[in-house]
Amino acid sequence: MGVNLIYVANFNDNTVSVIDGATNAVIATIPVGINPAGVDVNPLTDRIYVANRLSDNVSVIDGGTNTVIATVPTGDEPGDAAVNIATNAIYTANFNSLDATEDVTVISGLTNTVVATITIPGLNLATGIGANPLTNRIYVANFNFDTVSVIDGATNAIITNIAVQVNPFRVGVNPVTNRIYVSNFTSNTVSVIDGVTNTVIATVPVGTTPGEVGVNTTTNAIYVPNRTTNDVSVISGLTNTVIATIPVGTNPNGVGVNPITNRIYVTNQDDNSVSVIDGVTNTVIATIPVGDRPFSVGVNP
Repeated sequence: MGVNLIYVANFNDNTVSVIDGATNAVIATIPVGINPAGVDVNPLTDRIYVANRLSDNVSVIDGGTNTVIATVPTGDEPGDAAVNIATNAIYTANFNSLDATEDVTVISGLTNTVVATITIPGLNLATGIGANPLTNRIYVANFNFDTVSVIDGATNAIITNIAVQVNPFRVGVNPVTNRIYVSNFTSNTVSVIDGVTNTVIATVPVGTTPGEVGVNTTTNAIYVPNRTTNDVSVISGLTNTVIATIPVGTNPNGVGVNPITNRIYVTNQDDNSVSVIDGVTNTVIATIPVGDRPFSVGVNP
């Protein structure tokens, strides 16, 4: 089983860089599909799921061998992936779905086959997706609609749509607090959703053009890279306020958190690097060269 390993999707060179969290060294580079844009990990099965936007599929990586063991077809332009570790189901957000085509592809982690498809009515442009394994709820950011769709993982039915701010981009989930965090790309904010009431309970101003959302379930801290301001906003999950702003590289987008080591990994797209942040001091302690245009991060703690 891979432990303390970080997986970085390199959008322009169609690879995943594997970083050893103990040494901050790249220990493998894995070829995947075209334009990998989303990564998530099932630590229970040691499988890594990479959404390849231009090849319309998901690469399934065996964390023990660092090889692709399956390629699963999805809907049009999957840009993000989310794993429900309780059900071993994998969900994609398909960006270029038409009105009557699948917005979310549901994959069985046991068989590496598509077991369901979910359509969200309208040209919503799904950009981000997250899952809460404790409630079996899946959250889809609809970039074009300024909403988040809540899906029941048992029935694959849409429960409700929650209005957020302009151009919701990515989703982070804290299963411990049942809070969902959505970066609003154009509003420069993060919407905080209560998973019990399906309502926005706070809107937190961050930097300019926020990217992915990383959650540390141990410290209840949320990390949001801001593309235009080249920094990371740290939000307290207790107060829903920004408690630190950390300078990183150029055009940061992806973020992954290891709640065991309290290390945060941020992709700098224009620098082809990953900044490693110490969650105690909120400082960058290492910068790791990776592939071309690193976009997204997944962590196996």
